[in-house]
Amino acid sequence: MSDRKNTAQADLTLGEVLRKRGISRRSFLKFCAATASMMAMPPSMVPAIAAALEKARRPSVIWLSFQECTGCTESLTRSHSTTIESLIFDHISLDYHHTLQAAAGTHAEAARIASMEENFGKYLLIVDGSIPMGNPGYSTIAGVSNHDMLMETAKGAAAVIAVGTCAAYGGIPHADPNPTGAVSVGDLIKDKPIINVPGCPPIPVVITGVLTHFLTFGELPELDHIGRPMAFYGKSIHDRCYRRPFYDKGLFAETFDDEGAKKGWCLYKLGCKGPTTYNACATTKWNDGTSFPIEAGHPCLGCSEPDFWDGGGFYKALSMPTENITQNIIYAAAGAAAAGVAVGALNRAKKSKAQATHQKVKLEDLNK
Repeated sequence: MSDRKNTAQADLTLGEVLRKRGISRRSFLKFCAATASMMAMPPSMVPAIAAALEKARRPSVIWLSFQECTGCTESLTRSHSTTIESLIFDHISLDYHHTLQAAAGTHAEAARIASMEENFGKYLLIVDGSIPMGNPGYSTIAGVSNHDMLMETAKGAAAVIAVGTCAAYGGIPHADPNPTGAVSVGDLIKDKPIINVPGCPPIPVVITGVLTHFLTFGELPELDHIGRPMAFYGKSIHDRCYRRPFYDKGLFAETFDDEGAKKGWCLYKLGCKGPTTYNACATTKWNDGTSFPIEAGHPCLGCSEPDFWDGGGFYKALSMPTENITQNIIYAAAGAAAAGVAVGALNRAKKSKAQATHQKVKLEDLNK
């Protein structure tokens, strides 16, 4: 009886599930509008998203955790839009996640196998954590090595999402000297579409945004050259940072407690990796949109980039953009000077015109 009930529930569309739970059309459209905004889509896409979600069926999701710190799962459970409750119970069927599921041991692994068999070719595989190749015994689940479990589970997946920098690029376990021989998901899976959602950990709404995109459109979002969704990783933190004007003016904090730091000047000289890091931290932010590391007074560490741990000192200024700083200052000064010249010329033209008008008026008065 229970199995038939669960099967019937799985066959319902998302729209039917929401209506059964008493979710109003108004609330549903508000969710669709929030989803469009989160994925950087225009408001005109809201009806299309609503229509797609109405007909969508809850996809089966299998989440595998390997060499990781559980930070990515912790991040997901703190998502403020879509919430973890609505994500799991309304939008996807999270059939296996050994950190969140109630089952353990034999029953947990039976759930994974059953989901793979029942949804072969359709389920979404999410992986967090790197995979040790130096010795399979470094990390095992139910006596199965991470490598073997990944390869077995990926066979029937429609797509794979590598959540966190460890899964996407090897992360901290991959850092020199890489004692476990850690590799990324993409190093092993070559025959499936892979979406990389890096970050240590990723921003919660970036994780849920990617899942919602897949649910809505049934396809991968547009990706950059290293497999990241362009909607969230299309621009550098530096380009969208509220401290960028200080960078352009050459105003930098030299220490964490000097006047520049107190005035909110650019943290470039304190090691900020914002110019070379692509992520949505500066706009989406953390903790229900409250802030992000730079806003809290700490330089960006570049955690969404490959090999960020071995990229040089966290508090050492980047060497590459140094010339750009000088150039930006020169360009800004030149731009200001050019603007000044243009304004001056405009003012002189206005003055000359006013004088000519004044003289014309005086001549007309004389001729009366």
